[in-house]
Amino acid sequence: MTEAIEYDVVVLGAGPVGENVAERVRAAGLSAAVVESELVGGECSYWACMPSKALLRPVIARAEARRVPGLSRYVQGPLDMPAVFAHRDEYTSHWNDDGQVAWLDGTGAVLYRGRGRLDGKKRVTVTDSEGAVQVLTARHAVAVCTGTTAIVPDLPGLADAKPWTSRQATSSPKVPDRLVVVGGGVVGVEMATAYCGFGSAVTLLVRGDGLLPRMEPFVGERITDSLKEAGASVRMGVSVASVERDGGTGPVTAVLDNGERIEADEILFATGRAPHTQDIGLDTVGLKAGSWLTVDDSCLVTGSDWLYAVGDVNHRALLTHQGKYQARIAGAVIGARAQRVPLLETDRWGAHTATADHAAVPQVVFTDPEAASVGLTLKEAEAAGHRVRAVDYAIENVAGASLYAEGYQGHARMIVDLDSEILRGVTFVGPGVGELLHSATVAVAGEVPINRLWHAVPSYPTISEVWLRLLETYRG
Repeated sequence: MTEAIEYDVVVLGAGPVGENVAERVRAAGLSAAVVESELVGGECSYWACMPSKALLRPVIARAEARRVPGLSRYVQGPLDMPAVFAHRDEYTSHWNDDGQVAWLDGTGAVLYRGRGRLDGKKRVTVTDSEGAVQVLTARHAVAVCTGTTAIVPDLPGLADAKPWTSRQATSSPKVPDRLVVVGGGVVGVEMATAYCGFGSAVTLLVRGDGLLPRMEPFVGERITDSLKEAGASVRMGVSVASVERDGGTGPVTAVLDNGERIEADEILFATGRAPHTQDIGLDTVGLKAGSWLTVDDSCLVTGSDWLYAVGDVNHRALLTHQGKYQARIAGAVIGARAQRVPLLETDRWGAHTATADHAAVPQVVFTDPEAASVGLTLKEAEAAGHRVRAVDYAIENVAGASLYAEGYQGHARMIVDLDSEILRGVTFVGPGVGELLHSATVAVAGEVPINRLWHAVPSYPTISEVWLRLLETYRG
C-alpha cells in the first residue's frame, strides 16, 4: 500500500455516468480521480445500449422496408449475419476502451484501473490486477456510479447450464437455432425481437400477464402480436422451475412450473437488475452491502454530506440518459458545494434538482413496433392523486403514417391533468415512434399548457401530426 493521494472528488465507476460526473466536476475547477475495474465506458458502451441497438437496427429496418411498396420484394431474404455482427463489433470498439480512455484523459480526470472500495469517510482503496493497493482520499465528495448487474435466479441446475444474461445476448458471435428468453421487460422483448429477426426459433416466457408492464397496457399487447407474427412463441403466466444442460454443453432444457419441458440451444434470463454495490465497502460507512442507495434530488446519499450515488445504483430511473442527466446535476451540486455557492434546491426545475426522475423520464424500446413513453401512465397518474383524462388516437389515421409504411398500425395516448391542463405523460407505439418522443418530453418537462400546444404546428405530412389529432380529440 502506497501513500494516499488526495483529490477533490473520487468517482467509483467509469461508465457514462461516472464519466459525466468527472467531466462536470472538472468543469467546475475540481480535481477528480475515476476508478474502474472493467472497461472505461461501462455496460452501456459494450454490453447494453450500443451493441443491442446495433443488433436491432437491421432487424427493424428490414421489417419497415418490407412495408414499403416498390422495395418490399427486395428485402425478403435473411440478414447477412457476419455483417450484422461486424457492425455490432465496430460500435463496441471491439471491446477495446482506448477511445473512451482518451476522452476521459481529455477532461483532466485521472484514471485508476482496479477494484475500488470505500474505506471509511471520503476514503477509497484501489486494488489493481496484481494486488497492489492505492489509497485515494476526497476533499469534498465520493460519487458511487457502479451501476447494476443482471439478476440470475437461484434455480436448480441453472448455474451449471451457463445461461445467457444481457451480456452474452449482446456479444454473442453466433445465432442459436433455438433460443428461450425468460422475462418480459425491455431486455427480454428487445432480444426476442433481435434473435427472431436473425432466424432463431424464439420462445419468450413471461411470469406475468403482459409484456413491458411499466408502460401502458396497449404497448405490450401490440408487441406481443408483432412477435407472434414474426414467428416467436410468447407464453404468459409461466415460470421456469429448473434448467438442465448436461456438462454445460449441448442443448439446454427449461423445465416449467407445470412440468412442461422446452428444449433450446441457449437460454437467456432477462429477469431484472441488482445494484452493483455488493463489494464496494458500503459497510465501512454504515450502509448495507448490496443495497440500492437512497438519495435526494441532488443525488446525495441520505444521511451523508459527502457521499453521492448517481445513475442506476440509486434506483430512480435505470436508463443511461437519466444517469447522465443525474451526473450533470450531481457534478454541478458537488462543484457548487465545494465553492460554497448557494444551491437552487427550492426550485423544482432548478439546476441542482433531478426533477425529471419523478416527472419526465423518457424511454424508447427498440422493438417492432417501437414503444416510446415519457412521464406517467394513466394508472400511475391516478395512483398519484391527479385528476386526469387519457386521450387516445390511432396513429395509422395520420397521413404521414400511411406514407411511412403500408399497413401502418400504431397508437398514441396523452394523459391530461384536468386541473392544470398540462400533460402528465405521453405514450406511443408504432414504427418509428422513437423519434416522436422528444417532443413529448419537452411538453411534459416544460409543463406546456394545452392551449399553447395548439400553436405548436406539426409539419404535414409527418407522423408528428398525431399531436394535432390528440389535441382535437381532447377538445372534442
